[in-house]
Formats: sequence, structure tokens, C-alpha cells
Amino acid sequence: MQAIASSSGIKSKRKSTQKRAFDAQAFLDSAGVARRVVEYRRSKKIYSQGDPATSVMYIQKGSIKLSVINESGREAVVAILGSGDFFGEGCLTGQSVCMATATTIAPTTVLVIEKIEMIRVLHEEHEFSDRFITYMLARNIRVEEDLIDQLFNSSEKRLARTLLLLAHYGARGHPQKVLPKVSQEMLAEMIGTTRARVNFFMNKFRKLGFIQYNGEIHINNSLLRVVLHE
Repeated sequence: MQAIASSSGIKSKRKSTQKRAFDAQAFLDSAGVARRVVEYRRSKKIYSQGDPATSVMYIQKGSIKLSVINESGREAVVAILGSGDFFGEGCLTGQSVCMATATTIAPTTVLVIEKIEMIRVLHEEHEFSDRFITYMLARNIRVEEDLIDQLFNSSEKRLARTLLLLAHYGARGHPQKVLPKVSQEMLAEMIGTTRARVNFFMNKFRKLGFIQYNGEIHINNSLLRVVLHE
């Protein structure tokens, strides 16, 4: 998912969007990369925290959440990923176990590429390697922006930014107007607040015309005003 920075970094997302114009799916198809296709229903675990890390995965369609659980059993959602995103890349850096749990939040199809095959492709296909590195750097920037968002922005602004990210605002092509089914509890976990606060702001956004919310969440571009407002 493309990064939508808090108000200090909103312009940077356009550059990231341009760099992601490379069609990873088309490359994986044309280059004969050995992989298998796996389909999951909604709310299914792809892998769990602590499982052996043996492959890189590419989301062909659908959405997943990455979450971690601490020693006391508390869960935190650390990322929501959608079509065109890679995950599980930690195995390429020597991680022997998965650091998070990957769970689908919509019917999802993933391409599973074994670690050895992914390393081979990165070594032999320089264009793909360059684009993959660019993608991972953009992901790191996104993580930094999320941390800044948590530290310095209000829960209202964090919620608006999260909704825009889920809608792929600023991504190549047209942003999706209807979000994958996501609960208020999950939104609360993602932005570090309570479900009651999420419910309050969702109702506020609806009254202001930023979203339509009747089971499904429809996002209007005007929601960006909340992110940009100082």
C-alpha cells in the first residue's frame, strides 16, 4: 500500500507511486518464476507469529492484516496490505521464524515464492531486483510515517489517514471507494485507541460527508482534509 504521510510528508507519496509503476505480476508471469497460487477465504491465517519463515508472498488480489501478539496476549495490527504488495520478505534477511501473523480480511489470492527461488530471481533479474528494493524502501518509509503518526497526531487524524491508506489513496490507477470489510475493533488496534473513539470519529466523518458508512465504508476524497488540517 502506498504511503500517505501525515501533513508534513504528504507530497512524498506521489514519488513512491511513480516508482511502483513496475508491474510485478506481469514480471512474475513472464519470467517463469516458480511459485504456487493459494486462495484463502476471509479471516484465514496464512501464517502465524513464530512459524518457520520459508517463503515470500505476493498478493494477487484481496487484503491481509499483519499483527503481533506480546507476552501478555495483547494483539496489535501493524499493517494492512492489498493487491500488489509483498510480505514474508523477512526470510530473505535471515529471519528463521515469522515475526507477525498474516490473516486475510477479504477473500485473498497469494503467490507463494520459496526463499531459494526468490533469491535466485533477485540475483538474475536486475530490473526486478531494483524495483523490489525500491518497494521495500518505500515500505520502510511507510513504517516510519506510521510511527510519527502514532507519536504526534491525534487519533482523529490517525483514523482518517488509515482509512485513506485502506482505500489506496494516491496509488497507481483509481483509489477504491469501498473498503474491504474492516471492523471498528481492527481500526482501533491499528491507530492505538478505543473502539468507542473510532465509533465517535466515524460518525463525525459521516456527518461531514467524508464517508458513507452503512455496514460498508465508502471513502470520499474530501477525507484528506482531516489529514492535512493542522
